[in-house]
Amino acid sequence: MAILIADSGATKCEWCLVNGKKKKNIFTQGISPYFFTGEQIQELLIKDLLPALKKQEISDIFYYGTGCANPVNAKMIKTALKKVFPASKVTVDHDLMAAARAMSGREKGIVCILGTGSNSCFYNGKKIVKNSPGIGYILGDEGSGAYLGKKVVQYFLYNTFDEDLSYKFNDRYHTSHLEILESVYRQPLANRYLATFSLFLAENRGHYMIENIIEDGLNDFFFNHLCKYNESWKLPIHFVGGVAHGFRDIIQELCSSYELELGKIAKNPMEGLIEYHS
Repeated sequence: MAILIADSGATKCEWCLVNGKKKKNIFTQGISPYFFTGEQIQELLIKDLLPALKKQEISDIFYYGTGCANPVNAKMIKTALKKVFPASKVTVDHDLMAAARAMSGREKGIVCILGTGSNSCFYNGKKIVKNSPGIGYILGDEGSGAYLGKKVVQYFLYNTFDEDLSYKFNDRYHTSHLEILESVYRQPLANRYLATFSLFLAENRGHYMIENIIEDGLNDFFFNHLCKYNESWKLPIHFVGGVAHGFRDIIQELCSSYELELGKIAKNPMEGLIEYHS
């Protein structure tokens, strides 16, 4: 019998069917319990996931997802999974636990998520003991794609970029002050919109303004979060997420500067979750 592991954000969900040494990755729409009803989750699973599994018998499902720190949301997703997979044992947990288990396994460590948003915790090898408060992308999310993208947008709107970067920005995004303000203040999911501008940083490495934005943004995460854990100077610090992976050289430099032990850096937690649950 196989096991099924899920790592879901609001946009995309990665599933991995593990049967001995065989692995099959499946991607579906992300499942956000804030935007889906239980019935809609069932419909999505039946339509997009079941056909790819080809009637494979599954003993255990380990689902990690956005919004699942809320017990009500976790219960809704568990119920939907049990209705679609009645014979399976289902465990539902949140994305920070996925990061902790994937990166630190059964060992103690500090675990950080640097993706569209940011988060961190002290994990004792079994559970999350401390969690730096998350205050969302407007007030916080330091070091995240949304936070870095916001800095890029500020540089553009304030005409801080030099001529070269201004030309590259306009050529890349073909946008205007009005369109940016409309997207940030009037359209939904502004955090994801802002995070798209962090790609501009990755595409223009080497320019002093770009390097300053990256270093300052990641340093804000170290200062406001990692420095608050006494354990940061005693344990390895692991990072997962697209921002962490893309700017791993800066993370390494900052760990050295703060005299912290750098652990693992991964783009996503799936490989670590497979190892943990297998």
